[in-house]
Amino acid sequence: MQFNLDDIAAMEQLDPGGMTGLIVGLPDQLKEAHEIGLKAEVPEDYSNVKNVVISGLGGSAIGGDLLRSLATGKSRVPISVNRDYDIPAYVGPDTLFVASSYSGNTEETLAAFDSAVAANARVLCISSGGELTKRATDQGIPVIKIPGGPAPRAALGYSFLPLLIVMRRLGLVEDDIGDVDEMLSIMVGLREVLAPQSPESVNQAKQLARRIHGKLPIIYGAEGYRAVVAQRWKGQVNENSKAPAYWNVYPELNHNEIVGWKAYPELLSRMYVINLRDKTESPKMQRRIEVTSEIIKKLAAGVEDVWAVGKSDLAKLFSLVYIGDFVSLYLAFLNNEDPLPVESIAYLKSQLAQVEE
Repeated sequence: MQFNLDDIAAMEQLDPGGMTGLIVGLPDQLKEAHEIGLKAEVPEDYSNVKNVVISGLGGSAIGGDLLRSLATGKSRVPISVNRDYDIPAYVGPDTLFVASSYSGNTEETLAAFDSAVAANARVLCISSGGELTKRATDQGIPVIKIPGGPAPRAALGYSFLPLLIVMRRLGLVEDDIGDVDEMLSIMVGLREVLAPQSPESVNQAKQLARRIHGKLPIIYGAEGYRAVVAQRWKGQVNENSKAPAYWNVYPELNHNEIVGWKAYPELLSRMYVINLRDKTESPKMQRRIEVTSEIIKKLAAGVEDVWAVGKSDLAKLFSLVYIGDFVSLYLAFLNNEDPLPVESIAYLKSQLAQVEE
């Protein structure tokens, strides 16, 4: 018997930890995160740097990726994202090093933080507490304090927007990088049509979750913000829906992956491709996606486009993020899964904790 995505009580029963509420509340989180960024205390000399390195893992790193993608062509210094225990060799006194850990206890980020301090970088932390906040406070390093909660992936607003606002205030990225007011308005509007109270007959996220249920989602996005959002979709399906998913980027995928759509037709027939689209795409990119879809449709279970909403890249970015978050939530219910726990990650961390340095 198929799960009824309009049965609010059944969804609540599968979601005792409240992931639904966290996703529904993203517009409110973004509004609060904006205020946190405006009020954050950051030394003025942090503006006098030659590069920015944002270090984090998982949901705490995606905020850095989003900033990097939006800042392309609008930043006066290079911005990179580090996902490792180690840090790049160029990190030093001319680097603004941002250690981002929602819990404050991510071991890779803690190791990178210590290395950045040793390299005399100008260090800034974003965290809800934990060991990272303790170490930073003990050494007089500024911390952008964000509210704690049960899941880093549900705190994207906190890990991204304060960072964007602070970078604007320091003059490291241009003021016109995104319209926060438009983004918030778009998000509130989307909530009305994507939330559980909106019936499947008119709910885009419920309909897409239904179509990809039992299939392998492949998410494609053009280089830039849509590539990062494609990665976000993949991670949300993994963690919320407890299902595999993969992502890739135009135009790079046209130079390799597209050739792979040939062998193992039975396997390919279980794959469902989702193109994340923007109506301002160049004619070349539009045609590239159209031709790629024509090739893939012959073998895949389905191919469809999901379009960004809004005028500014910031609004369009979060519109696609929000649609993907709801799709992963409804897919979790179709999979009869609680969307909140990430047992495999917890087990891995417990095993790593037993390894001596």
